[in-house]
Amino acid sequence: MHRRLLVSTTVATMCAVTLFAPSSSAENVNANCGNLPGNRSDSGWTDYEQLGKRLDQIEATSNGRVAVDVIGTSHRGRDIYTARVGTGDRVLLITSEIHGNEKTGTEALLQMLKTLGSSGSPQAKMIRDNLTIVAVPKFNPDGAELNRRQNDFPWTEVVEKFPQLAGTNAPYYYSNGARGFDVNRDFSADLTAEPSPATRPSNETLPGMYLTNESRALRDLYVNLRDEFGKVHAYVDLHHMGPCNENIGTDQYVTVALDFPPLGSEVDGNPRYADWPLLDQDASRRHTLAAALGMMQHAGNGSGTGSPFFGGVSQYVHYQVSDGYSFDRDYAGQARSAFALNGSASVLFEVRGQSHAWGQKQKGQLTKAVEAGIVGIAERMADRSVDSLNGDDFYELPKYW
Repeated sequence: MHRRLLVSTTVATMCAVTLFAPSSSAENVNANCGNLPGNRSDSGWTDYEQLGKRLDQIEATSNGRVAVDVIGTSHRGRDIYTARVGTGDRVLLITSEIHGNEKTGTEALLQMLKTLGSSGSPQAKMIRDNLTIVAVPKFNPDGAELNRRQNDFPWTEVVEKFPQLAGTNAPYYYSNGARGFDVNRDFSADLTAEPSPATRPSNETLPGMYLTNESRALRDLYVNLRDEFGKVHAYVDLHHMGPCNENIGTDQYVTVALDFPPLGSEVDGNPRYADWPLLDQDASRRHTLAAALGMMQHAGNGSGTGSPFFGGVSQYVHYQVSDGYSFDRDYAGQARSAFALNGSASVLFEVRGQSHAWGQKQKGQLTKAVEAGIVGIAERMADRSVDSLNGDDFYELPKYW
């Protein structure tokens, strides 16, 4: 594929840097990846009680720039907070901790909100004036408090809430062991869908049922933002992956993997989604590139290929039959897929190491990388340079698979 230099209109320092060049300072695979912390404490991460206090503080010191709200409550009664900053006519929706053991995004969002709320820098002002950011920093608070992937919603209590499901088996994304759901399989592109035995999905190619308080709250927020702005221009979902994936040919571990929505082969015209004409996979890839460029620009303090993060950015696993693989990644029940089918450019971050296994290892470094990627998207949405990126250059990112 043609290798190009992508240049943001706001970043002169990138002009001499070849796109996606490996970084000599990224962590080498000779480091002992098996050296996981013996005490995998999560005490250094922002917990639910601390989150409310930090958001209150950010709002109070923002001179009215940051507005904190509650969009719903979890099944166990914990508030699902949002924070909004900016007055622009494009909107960027961001969620973190949809899986409760994937915590770096929460820290990155809090730092970004603090900066955008209090900074008088030209960059912060440009973003605030041209973009509206709505962040959900701890989307699955019950799972987060348990430091696990699933929420806390036993099937017996689901049936009590939705009696029409009596006698129906739980969908595939319910865990009998955890007695809760993978919330990121509970979405549907049909934003009016309600739980029904007839729509119980048996596998990941089928949409979710909107059973959980969390998915229903985010759906309502999405619809409200769409009604206010005409569309939700971009959605970013912040996750974690395993810690020991190696980028092919770079002799280093993946720091952050990025992806566009997994909607099967022929991703720009999959016949399964012919009834969803707003799907724009090229827009998703352009916004994904903006995240990669932001990491290169910001995470290394402008040092380009000297950044320890940029060389570790890769494509997240995205198998497709059309590329010669034996199956497609086609996950209709994920939030990013549902929102992409409704016209939002959607970006997935997969950060190295989940907290139940990785503890707090590299917390500061990884938080900085995630924040840099988010800011990269925000900057390029605000100055509109994301519109002129070449989405096909996504495929020049290194792969670990």
